[in-house]
Amino acid sequence: MASSSSFLLVALIALASWQAMASDPSPLQDFCVADNSSHVLVNGFVCKDPKEVTAEDFFLAAKLDMPRDTKMSKVGSIVTLLNVMRIPGLNTLGISLARIDYAPLGENPPHTHPRASEILTVLEGTLYVGFVTSNPENKLIWKVLNKGDVFVFPQGLIHFQFNPNPYKPAVAIAGLSSQNPGAITIANAVFGSKPPISDDVLAKAFQVEKKTVDWLHAQFWADNHN
Repeated sequence: MASSSSFLLVALIALASWQAMASDPSPLQDFCVADNSSHVLVNGFVCKDPKEVTAEDFFLAAKLDMPRDTKMSKVGSIVTLLNVMRIPGLNTLGISLARIDYAPLGENPPHTHPRASEILTVLEGTLYVGFVTSNPENKLIWKVLNKGDVFVFPQGLIHFQFNPNPYKPAVAIAGLSSQNPGAITIANAVFGSKPPISDDVLAKAFQVEKKTVDWLHAQFWADNHN
């Protein structure tokens, strides 16, 4: 019995430790610049030879001071994400950055980041933002942000931003707690999956007629990421 108790204790400690480490891999040296030419598959990217690392591996002329063209976006927003795929030096550092441009009445539609929490600050304009808690409460936590305001979106929760001004654009900068936060836009994933999810499944899930699901399937679900 004592042996079983000891085993259970060790298992619980191991599980707790695994949960604590369930994030981007931590660096075991000064840096681990991503070697994008490597064909080795690992969780993240293989390290480039430190002797070959240069300042360019940590730099990108991203022109984040320049507005993006939101006219071609069906949702009226453009997300410019700077992650490890664009800045190899971010590998193992657990951070990334995004600029979001919103047209008048534009939105960054409901989405989740499966691997990151997000902190967002408004640089210009006004944004109505919020996130929804998990089942069963599904409580909406929301706020209207003005220039200089900051809001946090917890990892994995559905969240959004909307520019309520019909005349002026808005701009925000977001920091994310992963080198590759990922994004799942809810409408795109549900109605734009390839192959499409069965009408029977979606009609029952959303409590609508199949013809409504067919119409939604027929829409062009564009990505607003640049």
